[in-house]
Amino acid sequence: MNQQAIELNKIITENNPVIYELLSEKGRAAFFPKTGILSQSAEAKGKKINATIGIALEEDGSPMRLKSISENVLLEPSEVFPYAPSFGKPELRKLWKDLILKKNSAIKNEMSLPIVTQALTHALSVLGFLFVNPGDKIILSDKFWGNYRLIFENLSGAKIETFNTFDEDEFDIKSLENKLNESYGKKILLLNFPNNPTGYTPTVEEMEKIVGIIKKRAELGDKFLVICDDAYFGLVYKEGVCKESIFSYLTNLHKNVLAVKVDGATKEDYVWGLRVGFITYANQGISKDVCATLEAKTAGTIRGNISNASNLSQGLMIKALGAENYQKEKEEKFQILKSRYDVVQEVLKNPDFSTYFKPLPFNSGYFMCLELNAHLRAEEVRKILLEKYDTGVISTGNFLRIAYSSVKKEDIPNLFKNIFNACILCQK
Repeated sequence: MNQQAIELNKIITENNPVIYELLSEKGRAAFFPKTGILSQSAEAKGKKINATIGIALEEDGSPMRLKSISENVLLEPSEVFPYAPSFGKPELRKLWKDLILKKNSAIKNEMSLPIVTQALTHALSVLGFLFVNPGDKIILSDKFWGNYRLIFENLSGAKIETFNTFDEDEFDIKSLENKLNESYGKKILLLNFPNNPTGYTPTVEEMEKIVGIIKKRAELGDKFLVICDDAYFGLVYKEGVCKESIFSYLTNLHKNVLAVKVDGATKEDYVWGLRVGFITYANQGISKDVCATLEAKTAGTIRGNISNASNLSQGLMIKALGAENYQKEKEEKFQILKSRYDVVQEVLKNPDFSTYFKPLPFNSGYFMCLELNAHLRAEEVRKILLEKYDTGVISTGNFLRIAYSSVKKEDIPNLFKNIFNACILCQK
């Protein structure tokens, strides 16, 4: 094992040994190189003649660039064309941490500075590298984003195990508890709220019960990595639903719980193609040194994978987060999505629909799901919608996932009418 990795591991074991136990074999070997090209380039920074940087410069010292590209970007060339740090741009990391703290008042203790990733899929893959050994179990609700299989089963060699998402119209707390009670030891729990595909976020009461179950198991000796997939964070449309991330309640829960917040500008700020995500760590009693160590292991993993996230995308986000109208613009977009949610709720009151389908609970995010009656097949309904009604939805199992976030408000009644009619045809 590299000496730098050994030094990082020593810091963790001396301060937070549980975190070391949670790391995978690859995670224990991970480090960010302090020597070599990066350190030598840093030492040469500011020198009159600097032949260390692996980019091309113009004669005036600015980044070499094509006018056909640069004329389409308002940012300064230095904010666009050079490499960004593997940790992410320092200003963006600080801005995002401030936003996390502002949105999650329950966070009272130390947490790491967010590491910038190439959006959330990349962030989850990095966590798979750092914490998942082949054969490890990943515990999820049974309604989950299909890409988790690629990330954790195909790439990390883990096995996904599920608990029931719902008990009637509520989050199935008991099913989660039973799943966590099945074994003792290291546990990797992934919680995604608002949930994709159902669009559900637990109520405040439900969130407290979830946290209580995790704490109870931690007190019994289980060691938890809890990954909080907050891709759709902030998009809550109903009163009584928890508006803070579950991460905020886990940061100081127990020494046996390492909470990881995976979030990003992707959905929160409607910049899907910019691919800007973040990884943030917290644990009861975590020190700044251990935070820095986890940041170094994470950045080292990114360095060995994609080198660094897009400088241009990070630069655009820095400008947006610092803009005077940023919050006002976000509120305007939120109200558009909420108005669509309200229309969906109203349309689904139609009693005729219950003959063929019923909605699963939903209160947030981009999506909602329809559970079809047993005599219908979701894939057949989906194909009829395409062929007969010029309408596209996603089928998964015996459910249809509806992304009302991408449907104009005026088209929502017809969307569900088309689904209803497709169900009638499917039954014939």
